[in-house]
Amino acid sequence: MITLHQSSRVLELQYSDGQHFRLPCEFLRVFSPSAEVRGHGPGQEVLQVGKKEVSILRLEPVGNYAVQPVFTDGHDTGIYSWDLLYEYGMKQDRMWAAYLERLNEAGASREPRPA
Repeated sequence: MITLHQSSRVLELQYSDGQHFRLPCEFLRVFSPSAEVRGHGPGQEVLQVGKKEVSILRLEPVGNYAVQPVFTDGHDTGIYSWDLLYEYGMKQDRMWAAYLERLNEAGASREPRPA
């Protein structure tokens, strides 16, 4: 089961094995599986900054195996398989800590840039 909570900007996932995850939209955006974020090979990842306020406008189904979120910042090329979302749920704390460390090392921020 999948539920998008627009007001809290969280994607809630319930798996048949009983695992339950709440993945923030910001987390999903900065870890998009798209080439735009991951690059085309190791070391080509692009650090995502200023995504604290990003939300998901809608989720597009991709067959029976994945969803493709459309984010409020216009990003819509990441396809998230159910297996990938499960992996993200299991590793969320470690992934988020590493992301915050990379932001800090780059002198960057989660805060959106002023318009």
